[in-house]
Amino acid sequence: MATTVKNGKNRRAETRRAAQMMKRIMIHFRSQIDEKLRPQGVTTAQLQVLKVIRDEAGGSGAQLARACHVTPQSAQALLKSLEDGGWITRTKDRVNDRILIAQLTSSGVELLDTAERLARVIEKRLWQGVPDSGVVALNKTLERCLANLEG
Repeated sequence: MATTVKNGKNRRAETRRAAQMMKRIMIHFRSQIDEKLRPQGVTTAQLQVLKVIRDEAGGSGAQLARACHVTPQSAQALLKSLEDGGWITRTKDRVNDRILIAQLTSSGVELLDTAERLARVIEKRLWQGVPDSGVVALNKTLERCLANLEG
């Protein structure tokens, strides 16, 4: 369904439509992930924290908050719930004992692996019928949009 944007009014309508579709996709994606994860008793926000802990080990709570796009207070609440759930442990940093370093437990690793498998199933459905070239073009467009907003 190719639409040619001929004037400013059409462009505004199409860019608004694109932004609304991006939002709808994210809402549907997240709700489907949440639905699949509900039996494990974990949220997508907690999973994001687990993923950052795995991928960027040794970071402080403030670094974790920045990586997860949440406030430091929210990050601390998420960490506490993950620790209470047995998915992470936190120990004092060797250099600065005011910093607690989080590590995944074996339960946390297992939970993250399960969640990533579930996400791949939903992602596969999301991209059904979209050629690789379309994904590449979309990524370039979204990178440009993100750069525009970030400054």
